Formats: sequence, C-alpha cells, structure tokens
Amino acid sequence: MSRTTAREHTFKILYGLQFNNSSAKEFIESYIINFVEEPVQEEDRDFIVRETLGAQGHMEQLDQWISEALKGWKISRLSRVDLAILRLSAYEIMFSGEIPVSVSINEAVNLAKKYSQDAAPAFINGILGNVSQRAAEAAQQESGRE
Repeated sequence: MSRTTAREHTFKILYGLQFNNSSAKEFIESYIINFVEEPVQEEDRDFIVRETLGAQGHMEQLDQWISEALKGWKISRLSRVDLAILRLSAYEIMFSGEIPVSVSINEAVNLAKKYSQDAAPAFINGILGNVSQRAAEAAQQESGRE
C-alpha cells in the first residue's frame, strides 16, 4: 500500500470517528477488517494507527490552531470532511516530523479534490499554509529559548 493510500484510509477513519462512540483503536481495527480491500502490511497498519491516534490525542490543540487560522469563520461551520482532512494534515505538520510540510499539504489538497466541494482544495491549502507558518514560528521561538 502506498503512503498516499494509507493516509487516505487514515482520513476516512478520522472522518468516521466523528460519528462513532467506540474507541479509536477498535474503530481502526474494524475499519481495516471491513473496508480495506488490499492486504495491510505491518508498516502500513503502524502508520494508520500512529497518525489516527496522534491526531485524536492532539485534537483540542489541532482544533485551536485550525480555528485561529480560519480568520472570521468558526470551526463548527466546516464540513466534517474538511475538518478530518485539516486535522490529519495539521497533526502531520505540527507533531509528526516524518512527513515534509509540503507533502502533507499537497496530500490534503488531493484528498479535498477527491472528497470535498470544488472550493475546498484552495481553502484547505490556505488554512494549512497558515498553520504551517505558525508551527514554524513556534518551533523557531522554542529553539530560541534553548
């Protein structure tokens, strides 16, 4: 499975978790068993689990950063699809460190093209550009304190 495909499954899981009361781990396993048609290698499973649980574990902070980037919008106005895309990419930008920012944003834009409305790719690109700039500024301030 490609990393792009694994990320797409992660997005779908994050989207589904917005409507489900089961634990994230249970939902991930159920999703993989019921919806992933190709064999899932351990590396792919690890990526999906790590990214999903990471985004879930930092949800409050991710939503705060996304809200601050919205400028005049409330996060509650976002579609659940766009919110899942933004949370996944914002997590990758802010916390993952293994995925280049430009790759994460590009993948998010591609997910928006596939699953959201026509205006969503540009909107998501702008929000994530703001989030990545703020994350870089925060990292620079942190390194200046040391």
